[in-house]
Order: sequence, then structure tokens, then C-alpha cells
Amino acid sequence: MEQRVDFYKASPEVLKGMIALENVVGKLGLETSLLELVRLRVSLINGCAFCVDMHTADARKAGETERRLYAVPVWRETPFFTDRERAALAWSESLTLISQTGAPDEDYALARAQFTDAELVNLTLAINTINAWNRFAIGFRKMPVA
Repeated sequence: MEQRVDFYKASPEVLKGMIALENVVGKLGLETSLLELVRLRVSLINGCAFCVDMHTADARKAGETERRLYAVPVWRETPFFTDRERAALAWSESLTLISQTGAPDEDYALARAQFTDAELVNLTLAINTINAWNRFAIGFRKMPVA
């Protein structure tokens, strides 16, 4: 697969905005490990090879274990994740697949039990941001470097 457009170069203003948004997400007080799990799960759902590669590496750098990384696609069937992480992963799936899920009350209730109002809004921004990055990378065929 060949890259279509180098979106980093094609519109520097858009990239400045996306990077600014990403910087905001990083300053919202959510745990780095939780954010990387969310970014990885969303990227797996969306099929974004570039972002899966990046966030797997970033999660490792942040101290994430191989075992947990391998289990992200099957997080519901493993005992490796905390209740807070499970709630974040469920909310991530609900919002990423919103046309199918409608953000069900059950997933919202799980998230509300683990996150304050502000944290839930912050988590939602993080989910929206990685979904936007995935759409840039997939749409323009950004590939991981071998």
C-alpha cells in the first residue's frame, strides 16, 4: 500500500491543531497507561496499522507488559485489567462504534462508576482524538516504518 498524501506536510495548520489537541489530552490528568490502552484499543477497532504500531511501542515505553498488550483485543475475557481500565475500554468501544452501539447506558454506567464528570469528558476527548488520528492515518495510508 502506498501513502496517498503526507498529511503532515499537506496542511501544517491542521496538524498544528491536532498536535495541540493531543497536547491537551496529555495534560488532562488521566493515567498514561490508561490513555495508551484506549489509544491501542480504538486503533485496533479501526484497523489503523500505523497507530497500533505507535501506541504499542508507546505503551511499552510507559511500562506496559507484553501480556496486557496482547490481551487488549480480548480484554473482556481476561483478568488483566482494572475496573477503571475496563470501563475506559468499554466506553472507547462504544464511542468508536457509535453508529452501531448508540453509546449504551450500560457502558456509560460503567464509566460513571469509575470516572468523575471531568475525567469522563477528558476520556471522551482522548477517544475522539485517537479516532481522528486513525482516520487521517487510514485515509491517507500512513504506514508504520519497518
